[in-house]
Amino acid sequence: MAGNWKMYKTAPETCAFFEKFRPLVENTEGREIVICPTFVNIPAAAKAVEGSRIEIGGQNLYWKNEGAFTGEISAPMLAAAGARWVIIGHSERRQYFGETDETVCMKTVAALAAGLKPIVCVGERLEERESGRTEAVLAAQFGGGIARLSPEQFAAIAIAYEPVWAIGTGKTATPEIAADAHAFIRSQAASLFGAGAAGSLRILYGGSVKPDNTKILMAKDDIDGVLVGGASLDPASFASIANF
Repeated sequence: MAGNWKMYKTAPETCAFFEKFRPLVENTEGREIVICPTFVNIPAAAKAVEGSRIEIGGQNLYWKNEGAFTGEISAPMLAAAGARWVIIGHSERRQYFGETDETVCMKTVAALAAGLKPIVCVGERLEERESGRTEAVLAAQFGGGIARLSPEQFAAIAIAYEPVWAIGTGKTATPEIAADAHAFIRSQAASLFGAGAAGSLRILYGGSVKPDNTKILMAKDDIDGVLVGGASLDPASFASIANF
C-alpha cells in the first residue's frame, strides 16, 4: 500500500501526518505500507516512522551515483537519507519531464544497485485506450524498460499500472479494466521471465484510488496493491486504504 505525496507537505506537515497516521496502522498486519514524500522531507519522514512497519520511499532518482547533474539526486543519497523504496517512471515524470523507457530502465538498475526497492510505473493515455492500443502501449513500455533487467533484478521490483487518464482526474479504471491490464502485464512477465517470476511479481494499481474503491480493486486476483496519490495525504484516508 504505497502513498505518493507528489509536491505536497513541508517537513512540519510531514511530522504532523505521521503523528496521526502511525497509531491508525500500528496493528496492521499482512501489508507493506510505503509513503513517498518529497526529497527534502525524506529524513523527517524516516525519523517519524522509526520503530514502525511503515517504510519511506523517494519519488524519483537519477541513474548516476554522483556528478555534475544540478538538481538531481542519486540512489545512494536516497538510501542514506532513509528511503527504502523509490517510484520510477511515474506518468507525470514521463509527461512533464521527458522520462522514457530507456531512462526508466537505467534508473531501475541504479536503484537496485543501491539496495532500493523500485516501483516501476507503466500505463496508457486516454487516446491510447480509446483507440484500442492499451496492450500495445503496455507491451512497449515493458519491452523498452523492464525487459532489459536480469531475472534477479526483475525479482526485486514491483510494477504499478497507472492509466494516465485516471491520474488525479477522479476517474478510476473499473476493477475489470484494471484487472485486465494487470493480467496482461503479468503475461508479459511470464513470457520474458517465466511463470514463477510472473506469479511472484507484485502489481499495484494507481489512479484515483480512494477508501471507497480500494476493497473492490483489491478483490481482483491480479491486483496486489495500490499506489495512492491525493488520498494518501490525509492520515485517516490513507489508513482506511491500508486497512481495507
